[in-house]
Amino acid sequence: MVEIPIDDCYAQGLFADLAFTYAPVGLVVTEARVIRQCNNAFGQMFGYAPEELAGQLFAILYPTDAEFVNIRDRGVKQLRETNRYWDERIMARRDGTLFWCRVRGHSFTPEDPLARAVWSFADLSAERPYFPLTRREREILSYLSEGLTSKEIAINLEISHRTVEVYRAKLLRKFGVNNTSGLFHSMGGIDGDHVVSTSDQ
Repeated sequence: MVEIPIDDCYAQGLFADLAFTYAPVGLVVTEARVIRQCNNAFGQMFGYAPEELAGQLFAILYPTDAEFVNIRDRGVKQLRETNRYWDERIMARRDGTLFWCRVRGHSFTPEDPLARAVWSFADLSAERPYFPLTRREREILSYLSEGLTSKEIAINLEISHRTVEVYRAKLLRKFGVNNTSGLFHSMGGIDGDHVVSTSDQ
């Protein structure tokens, strides 16, 4: 845990340092997808000391490298246009447990949004437990959240349209719902437009 002299910060008016370090939400500054600095809450959320994460590629916080590759560029268009982005995704703690996170981002370089940015991470475990799904199920869930049709998903995953329909039906059965809207609602009432994660078991 990073510690800074609180009394000194108040005396010298260094409130930004104090706020960053002790904010009750995870904060992280990145450069080209590399963690430059994070606060105590961010480290605790993932099971690391903040100094252990400095200099690490963000990929270490995802269930698999493939998942990181799948969603690493999500939000780039929106950041470029509005410099505001948020989503809810599955992340991985140091011990391998998976959990839902709400992620919000702001870029310091909107023309190249991921060059330099600051992100907040909120652990949603208390309100949205993680339901184990296969990687393929989460891939399909992710594409469904973007509003893609089964045919479009099949093209993206290079599988048959029929296979996508089978997986979609499995997801509906697993969550006991009749349609995609019900599927997202059963996962905590989240807006499908902001679900971006895929993961392996």
